[in-house]
Formats: sequence, C-alpha cells, structure tokens
Amino acid sequence: MSDKTALIIGAGAGLSASLARTFATNGYKVALAARNADKLADLAKETGAKAYACDAASPQEMAGLFASVDRDLGEPEVAVYNPSARVRGPVHELDADKVRDAMLITGYGAFLMAQEAVKRMLPNNRGTLLFTGASAGVKGFPNSSSFAMGKFALRGLAQALARELHPQGIHVGHFVIDGGIASSYGAKEDDSTLSPDAIAETYWQFVNQHRSAWAWEVELRPWVEKF
Repeated sequence: MSDKTALIIGAGAGLSASLARTFATNGYKVALAARNADKLADLAKETGAKAYACDAASPQEMAGLFASVDRDLGEPEVAVYNPSARVRGPVHELDADKVRDAMLITGYGAFLMAQEAVKRMLPNNRGTLLFTGASAGVKGFPNSSSFAMGKFALRGLAQALARELHPQGIHVGHFVIDGGIASSYGAKEDDSTLSPDAIAETYWQFVNQHRSAWAWEVELRPWVEKF
C-alpha cells in the first residue's frame, strides 16, 4: 500500500467501480463519495475503500468531504469527478428548476471538487484531476439541452484548469466518453459498448503520463461508434 490516496466522487457501479478496483490494485488508498453512501458498502469492502456521503453541488458538503478524507486517508493525490444529471425533453417544456439543479451537479460540483483538491495539491506542486465527460460536451443533441450545458461547462472547466495548473505541476484530464458504457462488469461480447475496465485502464495510463508529454483530453469510443 502506497501513501497515495484517490478520491472518486459520484461513485457507484460501472466506471466508478472499475476505477476503484484499478487504484486499489495499484496500491492507492481509495475514498468513495456518493449522495447515498450506503450503496457503496459492497464496493468499499471489495477494494478496502472508505465511503462517504456527499452532495457534490454543496460547497459545505464538498469541503467536509475533503476534510474527512484528509483525516482518514490523507490528502488526495488523485481526484475524480463522475457525477452528472440531465433533464430530457423539448426546451420549451423543461422544468427550469430541474435544469438548474442538473447543471449544478454536472458543472458546478466539478468546480467545487477542483477548488478543494487544488488547495491541497498546489503546495506540493503535484496531483491529478480527472473529469468524466461525454459526447454531449462536444456536440449538443436534440432534447438534451440541459445535459449539453452541463457537459460543455465541465469541458470548459477542465480546459481552463489544464492551462492554469499544468505549469504548476497538477495534471488535469477530461475524458470524452463517446458511447454507452457496459452496465455489467466488463464489455459485452460484441464490444458495442465501452468496457468500464478498459476506460479505467486509460484513466490509469493518463495518471502515469510523463510530464514531458501530458495530455489534457482523451476521447474514447467503441470501434463501431460513429464520430
């Protein structure tokens, strides 16, 4: 076990679970955060992780999460932001309050995570921030305006942070997940969806990039997915 800690916000089944397994297998102490921490019990037991409850769109709860992780496991060396929300439907029919809440979860919560993480990473001039994006962050789709707004905001945040923080030793990554992620462990036999384990492996490779050749964005899609 190393002295490094990885914090995964928006944890659950699928990609988050694969990320938790990947970091734990590679010696990281793992912190898992979700609005409902009870659902993380099995994954926490499997990976030796510690689970926390957190509303990602709340500044107070985000600050409290980081304080708890600092105390229990040590300041995060890697912080991953996975949460997102959407309200589907024609723009003229959308509930404005629900759209606002979706944007807070998808974009504002990512800012809150970054702010807390960077406060801890800057004194050491190292650390990694990882943001899980989607196709909607580079192209808007009909009846999905709220998701496009949130994911465009997430991508803009990541790009701005990369330009601000890379010269200070903090690696920032945005991942465009262009396709459906297999809901079960591993990919389907026909590879028509992205394997969460394969995505997690790419995140791990990103964390270990040499600083002379840092990326800030990676697009991932199944081989059958159209651009």
